[in-house]
Amino acid sequence: MLAPPRTVVRREAGLYALEQALQRRGFRHVAGADEAGRGACAGPLVAAAAILPEGRRGEIPGLADSKLLTAAARERVYDQVVAKALAWSVMIIQPTEVDARGLHVCNLAAMRRALASLTVRPEYVLTDGFGVDGLGVPGLAVWKGDRVAACVAAASVLAKVTRDRLMVELDERYPDYGFAVHKGYITEDHSTALTRHGPCPEHRFSYVNVAAASGRGNRPPRARRPVSSSAPSLFDDVSVTEPLLLPEAAAGTVGVASGEQPRPSPSVGEDEAMEGEER
Repeated sequence: MLAPPRTVVRREAGLYALEQALQRRGFRHVAGADEAGRGACAGPLVAAAAILPEGRRGEIPGLADSKLLTAAARERVYDQVVAKALAWSVMIIQPTEVDARGLHVCNLAAMRRALASLTVRPEYVLTDGFGVDGLGVPGLAVWKGDRVAACVAAASVLAKVTRDRLMVELDERYPDYGFAVHKGYITEDHSTALTRHGPCPEHRFSYVNVAAASGRGNRPPRARRPVSSSAPSLFDDVSVTEPLLLPEAAAGTVGVASGEQPRPSPSVGEDEAMEGEER
C-alpha cells in the first residue's frame, strides 16, 4: 500500500495555508492554541484556543500574530474572532498558581484545558511552540505558530486582548506599578516601581526579580510568596459546563470563558524572569 503523498506547506503561502492543507486531508475542525503573559513577572497567564470555519467564512481581515498588531487593531480582530469562530475558549491562571506549580506546567495545563473546553471537538490541534499531549487527537507544535496558522493567530489575539484588559483593571487596584502601560512585563519603569514599593499580590514571587524585591530571594521558589487565602486552582477538579463570560462580565476571574457561534451554511524554569514582548 502506497503512503499518501507528502504535503508541503510553504510559509509564503499565507496564514491560512496550513489549516487548508489539513482540511484537504480530512481534518475539518483545526484548533489553534496560544498563550499570553508567559514572560511577564506580574499578572495572570492566559491561554486561549479557537476553531475557525473552513474557507472564506473563516478569513478574518487583519488577523496576524497579536504582538504584531496595535492595541486598537487587536481589539477589532478580537471582535471578529469571537463573531466568526466555530468555538473559542480562554483560560486564566493567577500568579499564585504560577508560583505554586511552575510556569511551564501551568502553561501546558492551561492550553490543554482551553482546548478541552471548546464546544466543537477539534480533529487536529496546532499549538504555538509547545506540544500539548493528552488531547486524544493528533496535533503539531509549530514554531512561531501565531505567524504561520490562522487558528493559532486567532488564539493569540484572544489571549492577548483578555490579558491586557485584566492588566488595565489591575492598574486601577495597584496604580503604583504602571500595569496599564507595560502589562506586567519587565521594563525599566516596572523595575523601578518594584524597588520602590516592593511587589504586590499580583506579582509572581517565583521570578528572581520579584523575589529579590520582596527580600525573599534566598528562599525556595514556592516559599517566596507570602501566605494568603487560597484561590481557585487550575488543577482543582472544577466543572467547565457553565463557563465564565468574557470580556466584561467576569474579567479578572480564574476560569474558562468560552463562546460559540452557529456555523453558517523549550521549557522555561519558574525561577527565570523573562523579558517581555515589545509592545
